[in-house]
Amino acid sequence: MTSLEASLNPLLLGDHLALDLLNTQMIVEGQKRDLLANDRDAARWLEQVGLGPADELTGLEDGRLVAQLRLLRDSIDSLVAARRDNLPADPSALNAFLRPAVPQLSWDGAGPPVLERFQQTDGVVRRLSQIAFAAAQLLAEGDVHLLRKCESADCSLMFYDRTKSHKRRWCSMALCGNRHKVAEFRKRRANGALTSQG
Repeated sequence: MTSLEASLNPLLLGDHLALDLLNTQMIVEGQKRDLLANDRDAARWLEQVGLGPADELTGLEDGRLVAQLRLLRDSIDSLVAARRDNLPADPSALNAFLRPAVPQLSWDGAGPPVLERFQQTDGVVRRLSQIAFAAAQLLAEGDVHLLRKCESADCSLMFYDRTKSHKRRWCSMALCGNRHKVAEFRKRRANGALTSQG
């Protein structure tokens, strides 16, 4: 592992939980890299996206968490691709992660009842069910035209375009957008230099 790979952290630029999971695989120095290398990385990512403290998942060093998270990511990836291409797809792998998300009515007596979907005692199952549910909502209720891939040829990141004009092109203006601006500036400058010499 290079020092660059060791310093990489998943970027939360997708504006949707399911897309942020897809973005844990990204292009680094021209090659696709998986930023979820082990259970520790997976637990940190779950904490980063707000699904509970990583230390609640301590003791998971058997690879189960990262394997399950990757399986969920692969399922979401294939379904998002099919949705964007308006093709049929088999949701059974995603549905397997949704099965534990059975709604339960919780009522403590002090206030009104609350419908809670994720009451699993197993922290891994609960967290993966929450991601699967977010993905299912995106696929069933989201606007497919707003599911986008960054326009940079060197980037594989996905995002849900929530901008007012729905004209977002880059995963991030600070990253790919800025690189594009710099490249265009250099191109204009080089063309201007050639024009003035001619």
